[in-house]
Amino acid sequence: MNRKEVFEWVMEAYGTEPDYPWKDSNAVLRHKHNKKWYGVILEVSYKKLGFDESGRELGTNEDEVTDVLNVKCDPMMIGSLRQQPGYFPAYHMNKEKWISILLDGTVPQENIKSLLEMSFELTK
Repeated sequence: MNRKEVFEWVMEAYGTEPDYPWKDSNAVLRHKHNKKWYGVILEVSYKKLGFDESGRELGTNEDEVTDVLNVKCDPMMIGSLRQQPGYFPAYHMNKEKWISILLDGTVPQENIKSLLEMSFELTK
């Protein structure tokens, strides 16, 4: 699932359009009524996610970027999720309650949708 597919799905499921508060490519997904965030899509370098330290081949450009989706998650699930490919400590969020998901096809679409649904419910 990529950024565009996430935006299409949340529009269909929740009527949510992305909000761009920083006037760049980073987008916030908010509840319509209380304006609380239930998701954030951020453009992050692979290096900041720690790939350079774990042996990922980055080629000549270590600042290569990808999209991640931050969602609020049941803290009991975060540890086990982070042991799977495509999941990371939340980038620029509370790492005890939020998790970052790589949007490059590593994580199955159904898993992303399920975690978005959980985040939507947890932030109502």
